[in-house]
Amino acid sequence: MAIDRRRWMVAGAALAAAPVAAHESAPHGAARKPAVGEQKPWGIAAAPRGARRTVVVRMTDAMRFTPDLIEVTLGETLRLDIRNDGRMLHELVIGTTQELREHADLMKKFPNMEHDEPWMAHVAAGRRGRIDWTFNRPGDFEFACLIAGHYEAGMRGRILVRSKT
Repeated sequence: MAIDRRRWMVAGAALAAAPVAAHESAPHGAARKPAVGEQKPWGIAAAPRGARRTVVVRMTDAMRFTPDLIEVTLGETLRLDIRNDGRMLHELVIGTTQELREHADLMKKFPNMEHDEPWMAHVAAGRRGRIDWTFNRPGDFEFACLIAGHYEAGMRGRILVRSKT
């Protein structure tokens, strides 16, 4: 009986750690899951056919995005066509300044951490990624590359969501 209890405890510990292991072992750029409509402070994932405007965002090994400012009308759905013109992996993550800073700090502690949310795109060198997003909350938001060291090197941009005038 003691052996079975030990096996269950080991199995339980393995299951408890499984989400972290799975999170870290998924390859960057893996096939994306369908967008989940989770409301975030900066908006909500959009269906691919919902975008009326596409903005091409280029990433480089100079740790810059072009453009680094995107202006959006409240309620607008954008397709971000993200192109990695560099030789290393980059990502584009949308969020609030505070959330991006906290996530960047976490990425420094766990540099191999993987994530796949509809407001994130991991793009290998020479490849393209895409985010379809409805900006249904007004405000000033950011996008950044949170790979360890990239955020600190200035790989950030702004998204300004304004009411219709």
